[in-house]
Amino acid sequence: MNINKRQQVLAIAAVVLVAMFVLDKLVITPMTQSWKDRSATIAELRKSISQGRSTLDREQITRSRWNDMRRKSLPVNASEAESAVLQKFYDWARDSRISVSSIKPQWKRGATDDYSLFECRVDAAGSLSTITRFLYEVEHSPRSTSSPMAFKLESVEVSARDNDGQQLSLGLLVTGLRLAPLEAK
Repeated sequence: MNINKRQQVLAIAAVVLVAMFVLDKLVITPMTQSWKDRSATIAELRKSISQGRSTLDREQITRSRWNDMRRKSLPVNASEAESAVLQKFYDWARDSRISVSSIKPQWKRGATDDYSLFECRVDAAGSLSTITRFLYEVEHSPRSTSSPMAFKLESVEVSARDNDGQQLSLGLLVTGLRLAPLEAK
């Protein structure tokens, strides 16, 4: 092989290598990346479809739970809601024979206009049995089927008022939920 032929072969090999490098950088790598991106997008869409189907499958359960929550929420009218809650506290106090010294109601707006919270601070005194009965009534009465209410016990503080611990004081913070009325479509 003479030198001229060798140079031609080397030049052709160099051109082929450069062409393969350019082909890799401009065609093969972008196309491979595009396929990977599409595969990831397809997998994500399939997962989204699966979640959507499971949400649709749970529709009846979710709707019934939501309707139950709406039914248990406080009345839309603020004064009705306030009087209903205060009446409940007076009933619970009477039933448990606890001495309620103060009830401090306060309305708080929710993060959106869809709901508001009715916060009630109750200070009471009594024996251990009357306090436990009162707490039982507060905790279980909202779940009753006769007059359910959306209540949450936020905090409970019990402290002794005498040296023997026979007289106790109770500080209770309860929050009630009031949902905005459904808008007509």
